[in-house]
Order: sequence, then structure tokens, then C-alpha cells
Amino acid sequence: MLRPLFVGFITLFSSLALAQAPKLTKRPLNHTDYDRWQSVRLEQLSDNGRWISYQIDPQEGDGLLLVTGVGSPATKYSVPRGYAARFSADSRFLVARIKAPIADTRKAKLKKKKADEMPKDSLVVLNLGTGATQKFPNVKSFALGKDGGSWVAFLQERKDDKAPARPVATRDTTAKTPANATASRKPAPKKPKGDDLVLLNMADGSRQTTRYVSNMTMSENGQAVVYTRESIIDSLQSGDALVPGVFAFRTDTKQIRVIDTTRLHKVYKGLSVDKTGGQVAWMASADSAGADQKSFRLYYQNLAGAAANAPASKKGRTKTPTVAGASTGRVLIADTTTGALPKGWSVNEFAPVRFSEDGQRLYFATSPVPPLIRKDTLTPDDEKVRMDVWTWTDTRLQPMQQKRLKEEKERGYTTVYNPATGKVVLLASREVPTVSVNYKKDSRYLLGMSDMPYQVISSWDPGHTDLYLIDSQSGQKTKIANDVMASEMRISPEGKYAYWFDERDTLWRAWSITEGKRIDLTRGLPAKLFDEEHDTPNLPGSYGAAGWTTNDAYFWVYDRYDIWQIDPTGREKPRNLTNGWGRANKVRLRRIELDSDDRPAERPGIQPTADLYLTGFWESDKHTGILRIRPTKEMTSLGVASAKAPEVLVSSPHRYFGINKAKNAPTMTFYRGNFQEPINLFVTDTTFATQQQLSRVNAQQDSIRWGSVELVKWTGTNGIALEGLLYKPEDFDPNKKYPMLTYFYERSAETLPDYKFPAPSRSTINIPYCVSNGYLVFVPDIVYTTGNPGQNAYDCIVPGVLSLINRGFVDRNRLGIQGQSWGGYQTAYIITQTNLFKAAMAGAIVANMTSAYGGIRWGTGLVRQFQYEKTQSRIGGTLWEKPMHYIENSPLFYADRVQTPLMLMHNDADGSVPWYQGIEMFTALRRLQKPVWMVVYNGEDHNLVQRHNAKDLSIRMYQFFDHYLKDAPMPVWMKEGRSAVEKDRGEMKY
Repeated sequence: MLRPLFVGFITLFSSLALAQAPKLTKRPLNHTDYDRWQSVRLEQLSDNGRWISYQIDPQEGDGLLLVTGVGSPATKYSVPRGYAARFSADSRFLVARIKAPIADTRKAKLKKKKADEMPKDSLVVLNLGTGATQKFPNVKSFALGKDGGSWVAFLQERKDDKAPARPVATRDTTAKTPANATASRKPAPKKPKGDDLVLLNMADGSRQTTRYVSNMTMSENGQAVVYTRESIIDSLQSGDALVPGVFAFRTDTKQIRVIDTTRLHKVYKGLSVDKTGGQVAWMASADSAGADQKSFRLYYQNLAGAAANAPASKKGRTKTPTVAGASTGRVLIADTTTGALPKGWSVNEFAPVRFSEDGQRLYFATSPVPPLIRKDTLTPDDEKVRMDVWTWTDTRLQPMQQKRLKEEKERGYTTVYNPATGKVVLLASREVPTVSVNYKKDSRYLLGMSDMPYQVISSWDPGHTDLYLIDSQSGQKTKIANDVMASEMRISPEGKYAYWFDERDTLWRAWSITEGKRIDLTRGLPAKLFDEEHDTPNLPGSYGAAGWTTNDAYFWVYDRYDIWQIDPTGREKPRNLTNGWGRANKVRLRRIELDSDDRPAERPGIQPTADLYLTGFWESDKHTGILRIRPTKEMTSLGVASAKAPEVLVSSPHRYFGINKAKNAPTMTFYRGNFQEPINLFVTDTTFATQQQLSRVNAQQDSIRWGSVELVKWTGTNGIALEGLLYKPEDFDPNKKYPMLTYFYERSAETLPDYKFPAPSRSTINIPYCVSNGYLVFVPDIVYTTGNPGQNAYDCIVPGVLSLINRGFVDRNRLGIQGQSWGGYQTAYIITQTNLFKAAMAGAIVANMTSAYGGIRWGTGLVRQFQYEKTQSRIGGTLWEKPMHYIENSPLFYADRVQTPLMLMHNDADGSVPWYQGIEMFTALRRLQKPVWMVVYNGEDHNLVQRHNAKDLSIRMYQFFDHYLKDAPMPVWMKEGRSAVEKDRGEMKY
């Protein structure tokens, strides 16, 4: 057992054999079980591969951070409520935040404490070698060198200094007050904001604290901490002005360098330091923090110049340093006078400032200076006109403009500064607003993307884009693709090619930057590279790409099963790197990215002679595994990848995922689980010869009646062979008859190896709860054609249900059906076409496609037309082109046929499906005197967000199904409803 320390330290030992216990009596899941169900997640490996940390968090309650050594015996530590852990670069220490106990936070909420009075996080620093810990309260954030250093920097919330007590003096109340008495009083000293910056050397325990710090960042090598102070004077006295400043602390010399401080600057932000800690950039404004609008300047300094240390005087007061621009090496990069920017443009304060990996570029954003805000102080608020103007020439509808208002007001355009030349280049523009930046490589050319010419038609036909090459040295833009429907648009790692998947032609294409021409990379390839199961009216996407090899020599791309190597020069024929093994065995193979956690646009070139690790998904029975291709000596000597069948390292009826590897060691971790086995974390090495289970979560499942799942097959009324999943209760007896719930969305058979957590319902049934309480659960796949989504659902689902009835263990008189959103629509449609089901629950339905077609998705501001013409709703045309398709696929027009009791959920803040769609269905069935209920969670979105509401829905939904399918008594809320008066009194009525 782990001691909850911080540092309970144990060594693994053999457990004594226990006498055989009597068979455990298992019970069904109930709604009180959800909170304690655990997840293991957020694993971290130390660079040397000797330590692993991971969190075990319950759905509700205090979690646990575990740290374990790799090997035997294994040293272990536990940190109650620990999270966001990081190992130091030398693998000697672990730093993590500690949440306040949930019970304390809840008590504070009940007492209506203000935000600054709520319990705060702490920080723990753990010495992995000795188990010694240091703990610091009230920590807001921390920084650690990614690649080096033994220092940690953190911001610790500062409590207001207590004002000194004023002496109580008696005075003659009959004496006259001098006329200048008020003016002669000294003003109270100002109170600067900011927190305490603590700099801790974890190696020797030394530390120092700096007051009034508002922001800080640390270089990746851990040698520089750059921070801003609200006041450079520690102990303000009457009449002192607040003078902020920017400072840099060197961890090797323990010296503080003044970067910038002047009474002219009121606000600093946008701190950035390069990887080595040798360069720093920051934004400064002469406008006060409370100003409605602020104008910023961007500065740069190379810290290799002469140090300027902040001189300290007695009594803890820091003298105001004088910083002369030229003498300190400070460079003004950009402001409103910068010639490289359009007139009236300046630095954008909202975008990050960031150095490239090698420090040779500094990226930031610029934007037009907005006009001054003119406040109307002469008109009372209740007399001010508030209205919108919708015009047919707007590129975006008003609701979308409102949803993106903040984004547009803060929009910046990517700009780059070259410290060596001092040149500023505007890369993006109003015409080409999006630029893809690879911070890891200083390629001369970047990829620009623009949908500006297509914003109007994007309301019904999204995805049109123009592609540009942008010269980082001049900002010149060259259009390389016009009006493409493209995905995965990037620049290759070495900057030799721009590439993308062209969805119209189902080809991977590239633009050779040196030759200035387009290349059809995959034309003539004897494999389909697009999603073969795509069944919406828009264009199919690709199966994806593994990436480029080193020096941009080859492009690796996926078909459904295998990996192909493409020579962009065309000199070599395409090679199937997996030797057709995937297709021959119907196994989908995908490369595991082990060497980089970067975003796709920044991933380095693939080493073709390194071991190739793959995930595998066996289509026949849906199990997964991990595979490897080891290069042959011959191919290694040639520096190219081997084309050979992969070796299966591990494969079983589980889901394997989350494969991770230590930076400098063969230690690897992965997650594994299936429906019957909770997901746990395992450790192995690059051979996968042995795998050790690290975590053991949800032991309470052993005392719960659980269940099993099997793959089932049938033929739809449309003649299509279909698959689905059947979940069965534990100790299933094929000679008994069970009630069955049918749940679906589109295709789910591939989730066969997935673990399902018992959890309160956000909108759908919880499968473990249902099977634990005696239900069968059927999850059928649905295959669609354009124009008939409702009939397609019927043709796939109903035959699947009948095929299971024919097997003899399904009670035909106790069938329920449930779906949410698109599944909710299909549920509502099906019960207008058949009386097979005895109860139905549908959430967030579209009842009437004719009224929903022109409605707004309020979560994004998008009009819903695209959804019917191009995507999920699959009508494939406009309302005026295909009016009967909209009517025939709308449940509302067949409401009089419904015989199935229906429970609806449609929340009044639904941002995806307007809640009046639920109202239309409800009011129609109510008028027809059909049994119908609708629950509406106030202020909730498409799926429930608030956990307490999810628990409430779970109770009511299963009460509904249990009443109709298990003869349970009708609950009070179904019998009597819940009036507005009862709601006002807080009566819940279950």
C-alpha cells in the first residue's frame, strides 16, 4: 500500500497467499457508483526512462498522483490530489501541482466565498532519489526547463500587506480646521498588483523571492527566467510612483539583469525567451492597465551584452534603474511608425510572441489600430438603440459575426522579425489571413491559406480554400492552388514542398518550391487513398499520411490498410512499406509517432532506417495490437526503409493506445482495456518482450454485475451486410428472455474493444448501467445513401432488432430505443414508421427539416443549410430543389402515426439543434394525445455539461424505461409533471 505522503515510499514485495474466499455476491450498478469510478491518465516519463508518473482520478472527488520507478524493486511515491506533473530534465526531481481538497472547495462555495477567498493549489517538489519533498501553498503557475537546469520558477499568490496601524490622537474639536489641511495630507502609498515569484534551485534548496511579479517564463534550457514586475520598488512609501519593469534571472550566475524599466511604460506583456535564454522579447505600453484601448510596442534584446544588475539599497527598496536603449542593446521592433507595416498598423497585444527553435526568427502579430472608442455619456442606457442589420452582401451572417466578435476584435496577422538583419516582414494579410508556421524549422517559405473569396458560399458549401507560398524574407505571396477542397495542408519538414490532399481528385498533391511546379504525388497509385466508407454528400477525406522522411526524400501515405512510400521526384516507383500485409489480413496499420510530441506541422522527418512501430486494427473481429518493422541490414546501409511484413509484438481483444516512449531510453508505456477490463497503464521496452501493469483501477468492478459484448451481423432490408454490437448481462442465459434497449448514432462496431465507464448520462444511455440492471443493449451500424437518412436508419436498425428477436432471448414486448442529436432524430423518425418499440427516448432531435434547414446553430452562428446539403443530414440538395425529401424525412409530418411513448430532452441553450425543434414534436404529440414528456435543463447545451443535471437525467431516463419495459411504477414526474410553481419551490419530483 502506498503511503499518502507526499512521500510515502515503498518497495514492492511479494504478497502472502490468501485462503480461498467464498464466491462474492455481486450487485447491479446504481447511481451512487458513478463518482468513484476512476480513470488513469496523463502519464509522464522521465527523460532517462527510470521514472513514470500518472494520475488516477475519480469522476468526482480527490485524485491521486503516483510516481513509480522502472525496474525491480520499484520505488514508489504518491501525491494525494497531485496533477500536472513534470520531471526535471536531469530526471532527478518531479514537480506537480496539488489541488485543494474538493470538500474544502465545496464548503467555500456553500459559504459563497469570493474567488480570491477560495482554496488554492499548492506545489510539491519531490526528490526522486531521497523521497524528500518541499511544499508551497497558494501557487498559481510554475515553469521548468524542458531541456536542462535544476531550477523551478513559480508564482505564489501574494496576500495584501497589512496597513500599519495609525496612532489614535485626541484633538480639539472646537478648533478650526486649516483651509490647507486636506491638501497637506500625504497620499497613501499605492498598492501594486502581482504575486511573489519564487526561484528554487532543486539541487541545493536555495531560493529567492521577488515581489509584485505579474508574468514569467523560463527558457527551455532552464538557464534564464524572464519576468515582469508591477513595481520595481519593494516597499512603496507615500508619493512613490509605480514603475514596472522587465527582468531576467540567470540560474548559472544567480544574477538579475534589468531588461527594461521606465516611467513611460505602464504595462508589460507578451514575454518570450529563446531556447538558450540568450534572447528576450516583450511588449510594452504607455497606456494604463485600465485604459479601454492600449497601444503596444514590441522590443527585443540580446542578453549576450553587458549585464545590468538591479542595484539594491537598504530596507529592501530597489533603486529605479535607468535603461538607455542603445547602451543595453534594446531594439524597438515594431510600433505604429514601423515602415514594414501598413499605415495605421501596430503590434497586436493578443497574439503570442515566440522565437523559432534556433532563435533566428521572432514571430508575433500585427493588426490595424482600432479607432478610438467613443462612449455616449449623454444618453441613458434605456434610451440607446440596440439592433442588428442583416444584409445579403455580408460575408458572414450576423449570428456568426457575434460569436466571432472577440476573435475578430483581437485578430492579428502573423509577422516575423529577423534579429540578425533587423528586418520586419508582414507574412499574413487581410486577403491571406492564415499562415502555418513551423517553429522548429526556419524554412524560407511558409504556407498561407485563405477562404476569404468563399465565405458567403461556406454557409451551404464549406471547405473552399486558396493556397499560397509566402516568402519569409519579403512577404511576397504566390498562389499555388485556387479554389481547392483540401485537407492536411502543410509544408514538408525541410521546406522543400508544400503538400495537401485534394478531395475533388482524391490525390495527394505537392508543390515543388525549388522547381515552382505542382506534383501529383499519388496519381496512378494502385490503392484508394480516400475514406471508402464515406457516405455523406460532400467529398471524402483521406486516410492520412505518416509524414516525410529525413531531408524530404520520401512521402509516406496511408491507404485503408498499408503504408506507401512516394518519391516526390518521380525517379523511384511507389513502394508498399508494409508489403501488402495489412490488406491481405484486413488489418489497418498506422505509424506510431514516438520521437516527437509536436503538433503535425512541426514534426521532424521520419528516420527511414529506424524501427517502425505500428498500431493495428483487425477489421474482422475488431481487436487491436502493436506491430513493428525492423529494417534489414542491406536497407539500413542504403539509408532507406525496408518493405516487409510487420512483426506482431502484442495483439489481443483489447484496445491498445497512448503509446509513449522516454526521450533517452527504451522505456515505453501504453494503455490497454476492453469492455470487461478497465483501462490501465502498462510499462515495457522497445522489444515488448514483457509488459508490466502499473495501475489497477476500479477494483470495485469485481463486486458489480457487469456483462459482455459480442459482434453481431445481419442483412438490412436494403440488402447490405451490416454489423453491430450486442452487450449482454453477466451470467447471460440464452434460454431466458430479456428486455432490450437499442442505441445508435452512425457506426459503432469498431468500438467493440472499448471500455465503457459507468457515468451519469449527458444525453445517452450508459451501457454498463443498463446491462448491469438486466437489459440487453444493441448498437447497430447504419449505412446511408443520399436523400433518405430516415429510411436508411429504419432499413438498418429494424432488421437488426428482428434478427436478435429471432435468436430467442429478446423479449419482443419489451423493446426500447434511444438516441441523441443525430441519433435522436433517427429515433423520432423510426417510431413514426413502426410500433415495434414500447418506449423511446430522443434527445436534441430535429423534428422538422423544413424549419430546421434555415435555422442557426447558435453555438457557432452558422446557418444549418450546409448540414442538409453536404454533411450529416444527407439530403443532398436545397429545400426548394428537394422539398419532398425534407418532408419525407421529417418525423413531425408523421406524428399522427406514433404509438410509442416518447421521452424527449431538449435544452433551452442548445447551440447545435434549436430547441424549438423539440417543442414542435412535443406540441404535435400533445395535441394528438400521445404519451410524451420533454425534460428541459435550463441553461444547458446540446449535451449536459453540469454533472448534477446529468445525474438527474440518468434517474429520470431509467425510470421511464423501467416503467415501460420492466413494469416499474410510473414515477411522480411522469404522472403529475412538474409545474412552474413546484419548480419555484424547488420540488424535484422523482
